[in-house]
Amino acid sequence: MNFFDVYPRWQIEPVRAQGCKIYDKNGVEYLDFYGGHAVISIGHSHPYYVDALTSQLKRIGFYSNAVLNSLQNEYAEKLGALSGYPDYSLFMVNSGAEANENALKLASFHNSRKKVIAFRNTFHGRTAAAVQTTDNEKYKAPINENMDVVFFPLNDIEPVRKTLLRGDVSSVIIEGIQGVGGIRVPEPSFLQELSRCCEETGTVLILDEIQSGYGRSGRFFAHQYAAIRPDIITIAKGMGNGFPVSGMLVAPKFQAVHGQLGTTFGGNHLACAAAIAVADVIKAENLVENAAKVGAFLMKELKKLQPVKEVRGHGLMIGVEFAEPIKSMRDKLLFEEKVFTGATGTHVFRLLPPLSVTMAEAEEFLKRFRKIKD
Repeated sequence: MNFFDVYPRWQIEPVRAQGCKIYDKNGVEYLDFYGGHAVISIGHSHPYYVDALTSQLKRIGFYSNAVLNSLQNEYAEKLGALSGYPDYSLFMVNSGAEANENALKLASFHNSRKKVIAFRNTFHGRTAAAVQTTDNEKYKAPINENMDVVFFPLNDIEPVRKTLLRGDVSSVIIEGIQGVGGIRVPEPSFLQELSRCCEETGTVLILDEIQSGYGRSGRFFAHQYAAIRPDIITIAKGMGNGFPVSGMLVAPKFQAVHGQLGTTFGGNHLACAAAIAVADVIKAENLVENAAKVGAFLMKELKKLQPVKEVRGHGLMIGVEFAEPIKSMRDKLLFEEKVFTGATGTHVFRLLPPLSVTMAEAEEFLKRFRKIKD
């Protein structure tokens, strides 16, 4: 049997990682400024994290949600305090797409409506409803074409307001910062007005913080720059530092109904152990503050470089746009300078290093990044 070949891959095989460094099977060291799609939050192989998972696995790794699991309560309490949402409830699943799928479903249960508003260049996942709110037709199979979704440009409130006033929209889903869409940041005034319009029309506001959340932006959630409180917040990626875990934070106005939502693996013992360890390290090592500090330094220095067209983002979610395609520069950075980065579209580097990245590592990255432009 062969692996189903849907991923274009670099011919590099990482076998070990520590902190912000990756080592391939030939012993070559790489600087990780991508974090595996923003997944690595507290650094690779953090000893506290490794010990937490190892210790939990020796006790019990999994049982279903048909029984009590006090680790779920422990994690929910820590997450509420860390995020600033202690009055919200937590539902845990396994992937970002699954979190968004359940958020859209819960919103529709809540107000018995069907229509959804999403935004241009957005990415919310590849499952049935999530992919319909993703602005990329190549991800959608014919079976996905039965959902009423309207797309609007980011940061243009008037057409959104006009549609919401009709009173038939179940939910609006928006990323805290667009990741795949090019590190595009919603304007605070836009989010504030969007929140107000949703509240007035009984529409559920879903903030997709799957990539932009968990401290990456220099706040726990990127939407906190706008000082709004969404109805549902979806989380994943940095939540488990590599362990597959996700969830949604649910406002108090939603009523939990037995059997309405469900999951086999969501919130299992190992997932909770991973999430608790990540939350503990983020708090103990002040990683949200570190993301803000190191990210501000990186953005300041990157803006000085020529011929960089624009630098966008918050914290350690940074987009560096060039006027010309970046493929050759990105390959040179990886294969010659040994630095992993991401890309979005053809012209934008996407930088998503671990939140634990040091100022020295940021300076080393800049040194290597300057070389590819010389």
